[in-house]
Amino acid sequence: MGESIIRVSGLHHSFAEGLAPKEVLHDINMEFARGEICIIMGPSGSGKTTLLKLIGGQRAIQRGSIVVEGRELAGAVQRELVKVRRRIGFIFQGHHLLEALSVCQNIQMPLTFEPGQTGASSRERALAMLRRVGLEEHAEKKPAHLSGGQKQRVAIARALVHRPPIILADEPTASLDGKTGHEVVVLLQQLAREAGCTIVLVTHDSRILDVADRLIKLEDGRLVENHVA
Repeated sequence: MGESIIRVSGLHHSFAEGLAPKEVLHDINMEFARGEICIIMGPSGSGKTTLLKLIGGQRAIQRGSIVVEGRELAGAVQRELVKVRRRIGFIFQGHHLLEALSVCQNIQMPLTFEPGQTGASSRERALAMLRRVGLEEHAEKKPAHLSGGQKQRVAIARALVHRPPIILADEPTASLDGKTGHEVVVLLQQLAREAGCTIVLVTHDSRILDVADRLIKLEDGRLVENHVA
C-alpha cells in the first residue's frame, strides 16, 4: 500500500441503548492509501456509516485513534475538526442540495471558505465542474428540476470543486436504479483518479464493486474482510 492518508487504530464506538451502551464498532484497525478507492460493505447496523462519520470528524471519537493527513482527531478541538472537514468532500445518499439555490450556487458553496475566492472565480470553478459531470446546461436550474442521477452528479461536482484530497461517500447509489448508480460511481472514480483523491465509499450495492481498489467488510461492528479488489 502507498502512503497512508487515513489511519484508524483501536477504534471503539458505542451508542446509548436502554440501560447499557451498545458497542457498534469493536477494535477497528485499518489504513487508507493516498489515491486509492476503497469500498466498505456490510449489512445494515454493521457500523459502516458510524465509521465514515468518525473519519470525517462529524462524531467525537470515544476510544481509539483516527489520524487524517497527520492530524489526530481523538480529543481534537472543534476548530481542528473544522480544518479536517474542509479537506474532505462529502457525498450523501440524499444529495443534501439546497433547494432554494441554483445548481451552480450549490456547487459554489464549499468555495465560500477558500481564501482569495470571489463570486466570479467560484462561479467559474463551479461551471468547470458542471462541464466535467455533463450538466453545464443545467447551471441555473433549481435541484427540484433534476432527476435523481443528475442530483447525484451535482453532489459529486460539489464534493470535488474545492479539490479535496479525500472523498467520503455514504450510500451514494441508494436512491438510484442500477444503471444510473453505476454511471454515477464510474464518473466519481474517473474524476477522483484525475485529482489523485482517496475515496472511502460505504455501500450495500454489490453492482458497483468493480470501481474499488480495495474492499472492506464489517459485520456487527467488526472488521471481517480487508483485501485488494
